[in-house]
This record gives sequence, C-alpha cells and structure tokens, in this order.
Amino acid sequence: MKGRTVHLDSWGDHLAAAMLVDGKLDDLLIEDLTGRPVPGAIYRAIVDRPMKGQGGATLRLPSGRAYLRQGKGLAPGQAMLVQVTGYSEAGKAVPVTARPILKSRHVIVTPGAPGYNVARGIRDNDRREVLLAIAHDVAGAPDGLGLILRSAAEHAADSEIAEDIAATLDLAQQIADDSGSDPELLVDGPDPHMLAWRDWPTPDALFAEPGNFADHGILDRIDVLASSHAELGAHGWISIEPTRALVAVDVNTGGDTSLSAGLKANIAAARALPSQLRCRGLGGQITVDFAPSPKKDRKVLEQTLRAAFRDDPVDTVLAGWTPLGCFELQRKRDRLPLHELIRETMP
Repeated sequence: MKGRTVHLDSWGDHLAAAMLVDGKLDDLLIEDLTGRPVPGAIYRAIVDRPMKGQGGATLRLPSGRAYLRQGKGLAPGQAMLVQVTGYSEAGKAVPVTARPILKSRHVIVTPGAPGYNVARGIRDNDRREVLLAIAHDVAGAPDGLGLILRSAAEHAADSEIAEDIAATLDLAQQIADDSGSDPELLVDGPDPHMLAWRDWPTPDALFAEPGNFADHGILDRIDVLASSHAELGAHGWISIEPTRALVAVDVNTGGDTSLSAGLKANIAAARALPSQLRCRGLGGQITVDFAPSPKKDRKVLEQTLRAAFRDDPVDTVLAGWTPLGCFELQRKRDRLPLHELIRETMP
C-alpha cells in the first residue's frame, strides 16, 4: 500500500505500534513488560549520595537507583522531581534529568523555562500567530512554565490544540504541586500506542483492530528483524550485530562485481540505516564498516547519511570516520533492543 500507514496492535502480550511507508516497515515500538522505568516517566526521587569525583549523584527510586549527571548542590535525603531519559543498561542506574518536560501531540510544557514558542517546522507566519494566540488564551501567563507548539499543531483543529494545552498544563501543575517525601512514580512513561499518537506524523490510514499485525504482514516483518541480515534490494545486504560495547554494521555488495558496486551498496545502506536502527531499537555507539570504495566517495556518503538521519526522531550524532576507515555514530538509547525483547519472551 502506498503512503503512510500506522498499525496499533500487540506483539504477543506486548502492546506494539508499527508505521509503514509505501509498504516498508519504517518504525516499530514494542512495550517493555519487565517493569523497568520507561523513558518519559516522572518520579519523585530521593538523593542517595553525590558523586563528587564525577559531578553527578545517585538517587533512590521506588525500585532501584537512578543517576543524575548534574548533582551539584544536592544533599543526601533531598526529594526532587526527575524524568527518565533512556533505558538503563544491565547493572547500571537509570539515567534521569532534573528538568522534566510534559510532551503531548500538539504541545510541550517546559517547567522552569518560561516563554511561548512555535516549532520551526511551521513556516506559515499567519498560522504561527494563531497558535501563539491560542496558547495565550488557554494558558495566560503560567508561573514558571513555558509552552512549545509542536509541528503537529499546524494542521490540527484549534479546539483540539486548546484542549491539549489545557490538559498538559493541568498535569504539569499537579506535578509542580507535589509535596511528598518518599520515592514515587508520579507520571508513567508513554506506551507504544500513546507514542505513536504523540510523535508520528498523521497517517494516510490507521489500523487499530485486533489482529491487524497479522493481516498486514507486520508479524512477518518483525520475524525478519530477528535476524542480523537485512537486504538492500539489488545493492547487496547489511549485517547488524549488537554487542555490549557497540553495534557493528557490515555492508556487503552481494553478487555485484562492478566498479561502482561499493558506492551503490554504501548509499543504499546509509539510506536504510535509520529505519533499521529504529525498528531494531538499537542505540549507543554504532560502527559501520562500509563496503570498499574510493576515498573520494566519502563526501557523497556523508551527505547521504546526513539526509537519511535528518528526520530521524532519535537523537543521533554522526561522529565521522575512524583511522581504519569505519564510520561512527552515537545514538540515544531511548528504546529497548528488539533482540532483548525477543530473548525475554522465549520460554
């Protein structure tokens, strides 16, 4: 099917959401059922101990520990609001920030950062003025709270935007009024269905009936992702191997033996890499061993990578070439790796 379709269903016992673009799997979100803190969750945490040598602090959560990178001025036993920024690696504390934000489909509320802003993706000046007027009408001048109108608000109904702003502000105020003293979960992180509604572009078609993953072949696509092998059509294939230290990506030309085979395979791999990493839930350090090609082709490849990752919702830094000719990326760990979820579901 041409266009963008969004599918809300389940994968086994896990809630799941999938986005297809022109029939190809472009994004995949699967629920974690282990009870680990979910990115976006807001907690009342208790300072355990500052780590003077590292400048951070460990915090107590209702279950387990969190790590705050900036812990200056904190005292043991102090209660504070924090937000989970990513999944923790095995044996490590949960990464958190002391500057939580409340994100919905049309608005982001920023406690401690007052001011009204409109997403840069909305370029129509008249629409920007309308959105700012809606924000002022609904929110007035909230004490210490800021608002960012998101790109999805550009074509949404004004009444829908106003309701979204009011509900998000109300939740922010409830959190700001918290006065508890023990570790507690105040706002849970979004599940895959909520994330799909909140962050994905408006689809050409939405399928939410139970069983639509099977009906539309998405279960088969997930089975393909369980393998390290990913086809690049006529331009070869890539192998994606996650390890504890990094994710290794190897690009192969397949049966093409022409002089331009390396560049063709590398460009195809660069274009496919963002969706492959998204759907596999892979982050951290990514090292790509591209197929052999002349050094003069590197500029074209870098441009292709930048274009491919430009609209990727996961924060990714293109670090550059290593002395041995590999390309390195650093990617936020805001999803659970698919191979871990598969392992957890095995009997």
